[in-house]
Amino acid sequence: MFIVIVDFTTAAADRAAALAQLDSEHDETRARPGNLAYRVYASRHDDTAVTLVHEWTDEQSFADYQRSPSFARSGRVIRPLMTGTPVSRRFRADLLETVA
Repeated sequence: MFIVIVDFTTAAADRAAALAQLDSEHDETRARPGNLAYRVYASRHDDTAVTLVHEWTDEQSFADYQRSPSFARSGRVIRPLMTGTPVSRRFRADLLETVA
């Protein structure tokens, strides 16, 4: 599994627009081959912070997503709203178990 966590900030007044853009890409991203999860979080402690968590079956699936129209659309909308450099952390992980 390949996990990507992206953290970025916007002005407080712009965060809703960034969240709306990410939310608008949810279904298309989830339908992409290899996508296991796509979650968007607004910080409860900082009204400028956003975190996006992706889970993919492998690195190639994520790389394909990065070349997608969905990724490009979000970049065009969100990049100008960012107040700093986004931080993207990427992990290779083995799923040990799913407990329900």
